[in-house]
Amino acid sequence: MLEQALEGRGGRSETGLDQETRSALSAIARAYPDVTDEHVEAARQAFSGQLDGSNAARRRAELDRKLAERAAQLKRAP
Repeated sequence: MLEQALEGRGGRSETGLDQETRSALSAIARAYPDVTDEHVEAARQAFSGQLDGSNAARRRAELDRKLAERAAQLKRAP
């Protein structure tokens, strides 16, 4: 997938990659032919986060925060 993005080609939609990793690869494909080392490093970090579970943990924490915020709003509503 990284190789395809580096060539400016988009990836397939059903890859099993999480949103953060797909977004990083899409950014590379959009930047083609002016892909920077920062683009590649961001994609590598995103993929590493998918493998170690930290991307999913961040998503869960953000969802929990939003749900708690919404629950608090509903409690205050008349």
